[in-house]
Amino acid sequence: MATTKSRRTSHFICNECGTVAPKWTGRCDGCGEWNTVVEEIILPGSTPSIQPASPALPITEVSTLDATPIATGIDELDRVLGGGLVAGSVTLVGGEPGIGKSTLLLQVLAHPSRLDSIALYVTAEESAQQVRRRAERLGEIHPNLLLAAETNLSHILSHIHQHRPTCVVVDSIQTVFDPELSSAPGSVGQVRHCSHQLVSVAKQLGVAVVLVGHVTKDGSLAGPRVLEHVVDTVLSFEGDRHHSLRLLRATKHRYGSTQEIGIFAMS
Repeated sequence: MATTKSRRTSHFICNECGTVAPKWTGRCDGCGEWNTVVEEIILPGSTPSIQPASPALPITEVSTLDATPIATGIDELDRVLGGGLVAGSVTLVGGEPGIGKSTLLLQVLAHPSRLDSIALYVTAEESAQQVRRRAERLGEIHPNLLLAAETNLSHILSHIHQHRPTCVVVDSIQTVFDPELSSAPGSVGQVRHCSHQLVSVAKQLGVAVVLVGHVTKDGSLAGPRVLEHVVDTVLSFEGDRHHSLRLLRATKHRYGSTQEIGIFAMS
């Protein structure tokens, strides 16, 4: 008896702007860039349940306690965030290479570690030894600060489910990949899929997740525009790498104002 194989479906997507097309073209119809359209395999999805995941409640019965910010211990950052990170929230931090994103976020994780809470730093670009040396230089060596040198999304999610940290930093989202997808790490499909999965686990477990993002030459965040849409907060870390002053501002913040600016002196 002959067996029928499921037909592989795919579409073509622009690595610059995320525009989807039914066939390959040399020039993207969305942004006009050349040689940025690549094929992306569409994974078969499960049929969604018709049952709601949670009941609909009167707005007067919805608790606001879950949206209470938790201080990071860094005054300038807490002011920009309106008090700190919210459990279950996802924050995207963008900035040029070498601007100090990793140093700042390592200090953020050290605060819950000092308070006897588990914090997880996922380094997808540097080795664990490099991050350890930076932590020693900052004086932020704590046993509750867990370090994982990992790029595989399934392994990262396993660490989060196993240790149940209060805060997770993924540095960076452009280097994380799901082997189930055929596209390369950093592609539009990979960034979109991995960010959706991390947002889902943050909401499910009540974990504050911080994603580090690359920026393009013009200073905008690299990757699909949907990345900025799915997160709760987008922070921009700016400055001249040859000078010590840095500016931190929020371009999107679902839990507060975007009018505050934080000033840092890197030493």
